[in-house]
Amino acid sequence: MKALLLTQGTRGDVQPFLALARALHRAGHSALVAGPAASAGLAAEHGVDYHPVDDGPTALMGDPELGGAMATGLRGLRGTAEAVKVMRRIKPLMGRVYAGMADAAEGGADVVVYNPSTPGGHIAEYLGVPAVPALLQPTWVPTAAFPAAGFPAAQVPAALNRATYTALALSVRALAPVADRLRAERLGLPRRPGRHDILRQADGTFSTVLQGFSRHLLPAHTGYPDRVHTTGFWFPPASGAGLDRRVEAFLAAGPPPVFIGFSSMPGADPARSGRMMAGAARAAGVRAVIASGWGGIDASAHTGDDVLVIGTAPHDLLFPRCAAVVHHGGGGTTGAALAAGRPQVICPFWGDQPFWAERAHASGAAVRPLRGQEMTAERLAAAITEAVTSTAMAARARDLGELARAEAGAEGAVRILERVRGGTDPAGRGDGAGAGA
Repeated sequence: MKALLLTQGTRGDVQPFLALARALHRAGHSALVAGPAASAGLAAEHGVDYHPVDDGPTALMGDPELGGAMATGLRGLRGTAEAVKVMRRIKPLMGRVYAGMADAAEGGADVVVYNPSTPGGHIAEYLGVPAVPALLQPTWVPTAAFPAAGFPAAQVPAALNRATYTALALSVRALAPVADRLRAERLGLPRRPGRHDILRQADGTFSTVLQGFSRHLLPAHTGYPDRVHTTGFWFPPASGAGLDRRVEAFLAAGPPPVFIGFSSMPGADPARSGRMMAGAARAAGVRAVIASGWGGIDASAHTGDDVLVIGTAPHDLLFPRCAAVVHHGGGGTTGAALAAGRPQVICPFWGDQPFWAERAHASGAAVRPLRGQEMTAERLAAAITEAVTSTAMAARARDLGELARAEAGAEGAVRILERVRGGTDPAGRGDGAGAGA
């Protein structure tokens, strides 16, 4: 089987697809990942065939004109206005992203696995092969059990949970004109009546759907149709290079530290953020490894025997050796902390981050979420203290870690794709509710 995997976004959007590509290779298949050029080095580290496309919206990270999106978390009236501004900036960039993915398709494929923000359904139709949506957060398949991840409201009445999925689908529908141009001008496909639905194939039949996250973070009864497979997180193979010698020396010099990092989240004042993180760790009486990520944190002026500042480090190697993990709530980082079996302090900013923060807390593996916009050194110190002193949370985190590691999500996804390619994956009892563009 030859698989074409399409994704775009930050590291958290790309790394799971690289993990799936590695799992496909181990099973004797071939895979090509088309994703942002900024992640080409990461793909090379994992030994994955990679077709770099335009970075698209990722290039806007840290743009001062979009600082309002971070400040509001896209909530409320001001947040809605910021969302419109973001989409206005994104739309012209996505044309280049889509064109690069069409280039990647020229080598052919037997199946197209795609992030819903990419034109995977259109490209699969062009190739005449199955399209398999790969969801890294529960945003697209409606359920009454919880609102869609990323829905910009703090509270939603349970009766309206399913409606939130339709509302969020509008964000992808806003890119429909870009997809229409790709269909007509590049793929030579006729205009499709109605709107493209990511939960259906071009002929209207229901799609097999992969959800690359853990069912152990979801409520027990989601009511998902049989065609929807929640496989577990897609983790890359264990890192072989080991941790940096500075990190190893710091770990050996004292008790397990707390990890603090916010990945690709930009910071309006990195120096202030660094001072806050170091101050919170010291107020909580813990040692800390602070990751600067993409530059949102600058704690270089606050290092010492109790604080080590790094750029990045392999989560699978570092997290299990920490007392707790403080992060922004991205799905990938949440999954890595879950698999490590460590208590979490999640400080969400926007998007799906509040969802993962709430679910990790509800599972018993994390403290109550502390919104990134409301973070202070005092509040963060209190949250860290709770995470490192709660024996019940530590035990629950260990138990969930064992369950998450046993899921082997990427390997399970490969088995499902093999059934899709062979035509044996059941269509399920589709509920007729879709979300699309």
